[in-house]
Amino acid sequence: MAHISELIEKDIHAYLKKQEEKSFLRFITCGSVDDGKSTLIGRLLWDSKMIFEDQLEALKEDSKKVGTQGENIDFALLLDGLQAEREQGITIDVAYRYFSTEKRKYIVADTPGHEQYTRNMATGASTADVAVILIDARKGVLTQTRRHSYIVSFAGIKKVILAVNKMDLVNYSKEVYEKIESDYRDFCSSLDFDEIESVPISALNGDNIIEHSYAMDWYHGTTLMGFLETVEVSKKTLENPFRMPVQLVNRPNLDFRGFCGTIESGKIAVGDEIVVSSSGQTSKVKNIITYDGNLEYAIAEQAITLLLEDEIDISRGDVLSETKLQPIYEDQFQAKIVWMNEEPLLPSRSYLIKFGSQTAFAQISDLKYKVNVNNLQHISAKTLELNEIGVCNVFVNRKVSFDAFSDNAGTGKFILVDKYSNATVGAGTIDFPLRRASNLHWQKIDVNKKAHSNIKGQKPCLLWFTGLSGAGKSTIANMVEKKLHLLGKHTYLLDGDNVRQGLNKDLGFTKADRVENIRRIAEVSKLFVDAGIITLAAFISPYRYERREIRELLDDGEFIEIFIDTPLSVCEERDVKGLYKKARTGELKNFTGIDSDYERPANPDIVVNGYSTTPESTAEKIIDELKNRGFLV
Repeated sequence: MAHISELIEKDIHAYLKKQEEKSFLRFITCGSVDDGKSTLIGRLLWDSKMIFEDQLEALKEDSKKVGTQGENIDFALLLDGLQAEREQGITIDVAYRYFSTEKRKYIVADTPGHEQYTRNMATGASTADVAVILIDARKGVLTQTRRHSYIVSFAGIKKVILAVNKMDLVNYSKEVYEKIESDYRDFCSSLDFDEIESVPISALNGDNIIEHSYAMDWYHGTTLMGFLETVEVSKKTLENPFRMPVQLVNRPNLDFRGFCGTIESGKIAVGDEIVVSSSGQTSKVKNIITYDGNLEYAIAEQAITLLLEDEIDISRGDVLSETKLQPIYEDQFQAKIVWMNEEPLLPSRSYLIKFGSQTAFAQISDLKYKVNVNNLQHISAKTLELNEIGVCNVFVNRKVSFDAFSDNAGTGKFILVDKYSNATVGAGTIDFPLRRASNLHWQKIDVNKKAHSNIKGQKPCLLWFTGLSGAGKSTIANMVEKKLHLLGKHTYLLDGDNVRQGLNKDLGFTKADRVENIRRIAEVSKLFVDAGIITLAAFISPYRYERREIRELLDDGEFIEIFIDTPLSVCEERDVKGLYKKARTGELKNFTGIDSDYERPANPDIVVNGYSTTPESTAEKIIDELKNRGFLV
């Protein structure tokens, strides 16, 4: 039942035209848990008469069964759709709802307040124009309020409305409201907001939502809906230079080659000159094709297909732009990142990075600091945990097209994805590019791996021995190397303890340091393999992720993962170095198998028993396997 349902009955075409001509606003509600976000949006839907008869009946029934307002309607149930949300009385997922008033159309994102679901809130903020920050008048500004406000600023939202909710529970106190408003504005003074409007409300009772409240006659500002109906939404996407990431090259026949995508910013017209960022090739627009027919011009957010006058090389992931104002094309930049995964960000680990339709591999080369959301201070850190925000340098394995987020939000943001689970683990905004020294380039070397291997008369590989401390890795690796040496093979053994005496003596045993330790060893091992050497590496290397990364670093078949399968009880009984004893008493922190995890190989190339067979017989088994694989001829 819409608020202009009479017009629908009288003249449906007039109704549709009126809807089409309305301005459009996306906004997000956020704040701490139980601040009343879902109730507020439910009230907005109710008061704007955007609830159908069947929804109303269902709401009444649900309010009786699982509502929190006794015999009254629980407006929050219009948004809390998941069973878990209704049982717990909280929001978990992001709920999107459409409604309209006489002046404007809206899409609102109701986001979770719990810290555990901050990543969901960040997702909702990524497409919003305005943020409604709710604060419970009884509690004031909380840590989660500050965290959400920082993320709102981080996401580029410039307009904020501070809604001090549940004023009915503090007797509509003007003093309480003014204290909260003052505290919030003090916190936001260093955030990049253009406008903060503050309104005292009671979402449950409807005070200052649509109409001004008689209970708060001391307040003379706008209502919440009054602000939403009149706030000016930035048209920066139209003012920015033309950018269109290519999502698809459409070639149905030899006579048609179109480049499909959604315009991220700016506008394009037939006859305009465009440039491909990756190659610098240029052409002019011949046709602009859409589902509804050809256009003379197109603007931001339109999905189009471009036909060009010239046959130039363009692929999915390329960015088309105007020639005079091109995006940055680099492989390093400084960025702000919000971390969204239970597993921490590890600077030496490789992640997939996605900018629109561009995909590459990236590493966090330098985590400069993380942000304390309570006071916005910068804190030194080696990693980011779930929901933490940090500033870092990002290195991409190839040049990509982007803009600074402050210049162009659409092409200045990215997500990080776990390469193996395909889970989104982080989201970021780009501050500025970091330019690589111009005198660095890859030097071609004529004496390559094949030449090194031929002169040594062997096929190089990396034997990677992994297992718990005390499993027998070093002993077995040493025995294997002795046998290879007797066979006349060129070898080198890299041992965990030995390497930490020199190359990696600056590293500790935190998870971040362990990952960096293995990353360095992987690069060194690759150099040895390139030199034609059979390389042996004996390292606990507790994480599957890094072991898979090493396999991908080398050519097919060159990485041989050897799991020394020795039970923890046996390793602890041996305790040659006394490390387990220290770990059990708390003297030694982050010790694998005690207070730091060891992830057993999922599919090792060779599994050997490290406790009931002798190192001699185990080494013989490995030598036999190398012969079977063609490495020893």
